Amino acid sequence: MFNNSNSTKILFMMILISGLLITASSSSWVGAWMGLEINLLSFIPLMSDSNNIFTTEAALKYFLIQALASSSLLFIILSKSILESMFSFIHSSMTSIIIAAPLLMKMGAAPLHWWFPGVMEGLSWMNCFILMTIQKIAPLILISYSINFNQFMTSIVIMSILIGTIGGYNQISLRKILTYSSINHMGWMLTAMMLSENLWFLYFLIYTLLTLSVISIIAPTQMSFVNQTYSINVDSKIIKLMMYSALLSLGGLPPFLGFLPKWIIIQQMIINWSTTIIIIMVVMSLTTLYYYLRITYSSMIMLSSEINWTSTLIEINSLNMVLALLMTLLSTTGLTISPMFFNMF
Repeated sequence: MFNNSNSTKILFMMILISGLLITASSSSWVGAWMGLEINLLSFIPLMSDSNNIFTTEAALKYFLIQALASSSLLFIILSKSILESMFSFIHSSMTSIIIAAPLLMKMGAAPLHWWFPGVMEGLSWMNCFILMTIQKIAPLILISYSINFNQFMTSIVIMSILIGTIGGYNQISLRKILTYSSINHMGWMLTAMMLSENLWFLYFLIYTLLTLSVISIIAPTQMSFVNQTYSINVDSKIIKLMMYSALLSLGGLPPFLGFLPKWIIIQQMIINWSTTIIIIMVVMSLTTLYYYLRITYSSMIMLSSEINWTSTLIEINSLNMVLALLMTLLSTTGLTISPMFFNMF
């Protein structure tokens, strides 16, 4: 039923999920660290691809950075356990800062994001989706255990939003645009985590759905750069429209679904009188929308072309098309179900 390659990938994917579950359900920091290591060592084989010469470099970069973060986390865990009490920490602001640093490096939040764009450039689109979503779950869960609304986390949030906005401003690679978008969303997600546990979970769920929506459209077309979207043929204009709807939803443009979690965060921050931070976040979010709109406007109106020799390049099978249509429909109309979420927070 499966060839050797698919069977191996299914096995490593199951191990990756099991490592995530071990981390999420662990009652000790050492157990959580073990889950992170299982998760890391199962993702490295998934990154390899004989048809792409850049995967080896990306896998090596990812392994070195994750190994550095994991060893730092283990050293901190053992040191704190010995100095304070065995396998339990005295909760303090300094403890949360020390624990958060290697976890922020693991998930690529600014200013510990330098490895993220380089690794993303060497991966297939499916592996990009795993790196941007599934691989962030375990570090986010561990950070949520000890996060506080302090100066350190506020600076991390502001830096993530600023770097995620400015870094993606002049990019032509779709992978790097999604990378810096992910860094920007990390800032919003950490803010949601400081406000409510349910809120960051909702934000992450919607972010995952929107990222899947974008990648389910881009991956079958094998596009990697912005200029490749300009010459999509006349028969695939629906694909172009779907892709830009998903991108604008990912950027948080009303009335798309991506606006819902940002809307709730803005309301909660105003209630908590954190107006300065939320003004910075909203302005940077609008700047992020600018370069999504710039791509959309250029491709749909100014630089739209129909070239004869590209008329048969875009072929998507029916299953991928149904998935892309379903995810796009969810991202464009999902805001209509928003009233049911308000009583959750």
